[in-house]
Amino acid sequence: MGMPAVQLPEFWTADMVRALPDDGCRHETVHGELFVTPAPRVWHEFVVRRLGKALDQYLERESVGIVMYGRADISWGPDVLVEPDLFVAPLAELRTLDWAKVRTLLLVVEVLSPSSARTDRFAKRRLYQEVGIPLYWIVDADAHHVECWTPDAITPTTERERLTWHPSGASTPYVIDLEQLFRPL
Repeated sequence: MGMPAVQLPEFWTADMVRALPDDGCRHETVHGELFVTPAPRVWHEFVVRRLGKALDQYLERESVGIVMYGRADISWGPDVLVEPDLFVAPLAELRTLDWAKVRTLLLVVEVLSPSSARTDRFAKRRLYQEVGIPLYWIVDADAHHVECWTPDAITPTTERERLTWHPSGASTPYVIDLEQLFRPL
């Protein structure tokens, strides 16, 4: 006798996703659609770490925000819950120590994995544009380039040599050489 099929909801809320057991996967919902992503590859984590470390060093000089890694609970409504690989948020919002108060993301970064590429490029990209994220980087670590999206962009600009970010309030831009970011281990 087979096991009965489990009936999953067709529409997911942020609260429903928060109630899921921790199974080592990333669970997100964008406009009610559930996305489940397994643990990323090692290469993904090295690229996230390198980029995060460089952003952290920049933000120590330019106090416009704090870089945060991975595990987050970012929501702009009852049917939205995302966990970007990296993001920069204002210190005032992070000081509340309450994810519900962290809503102003200055930069969002997703490093593609085979299991997340479609979600990152479509559902999450459209969400970040809708909520007005000033800059969204989709990092393709295998192809060694970065897609740069702004809220009004219909197509991304693709950077192959360097990334530049000049957030409001910063006296100098953040610049990272992509050859260094994607250097072999």
